[in-house]
Amino acid sequence: MFNAWQPLFYFTKASAIMSDALEAYLHDHLAGAGTAIDLLETISKERAGDPLGQFAGELLVEVKTDRDTLRGLADQVGHGTNGLKEAAAWFAEKVSRLKLNHGSENGLGTLEALEFLALGIQGKLAMWCALSAAQALDPRLQGVDFDYLAERAKSQHEQVEQCRVDVARTVFCGRSKNIKQPREAEAPESAKWEQT
Repeated sequence: MFNAWQPLFYFTKASAIMSDALEAYLHDHLAGAGTAIDLLETISKERAGDPLGQFAGELLVEVKTDRDTLRGLADQVGHGTNGLKEAAAWFAEKVSRLKLNHGSENGLGTLEALEFLALGIQGKLAMWCALSAAQALDPRLQGVDFDYLAERAKSQHEQVEQCRVDVARTVFCGRSKNIKQPREAEAPESAKWEQT
């Protein structure tokens, strides 16, 4: 027998499942943002006074703004914070900080921290694009300029990637005795870098 309420039941159930998935997705990214913020704070403090520390401090402001936007979305979707995921992110950040400190004498920890940030920003870009795609179908996502946020994430990634490549040159080429340093006159443009 046909039940007039059955389609509404399935729509409501599908919305609840979608809502749970969206909520989990946002909380996963909130945890990642928290880890990135802690890592940027560490880099900006440990490298205060040099260009990397200044860059980390400037990027920190943008990442906190992105986190606040994400937190606002999570509040709109339901259950603004997830203590377990935030605790897991805190623990992951502490492990990252130990590794950052462990590799500080040769810069490897800094390189790995920048790689982590670059990957995280790529994940954030993917998130903004996914939320943009769902925005027309979910009224809770209305009013957010996901295109702007995606462009900012692209810019952040480009900046972190340039910094990461510069640090990699110093870490791998600056400490290795087996790599012959190119002479300035003979080096192709792509092999030159600013030595610190």
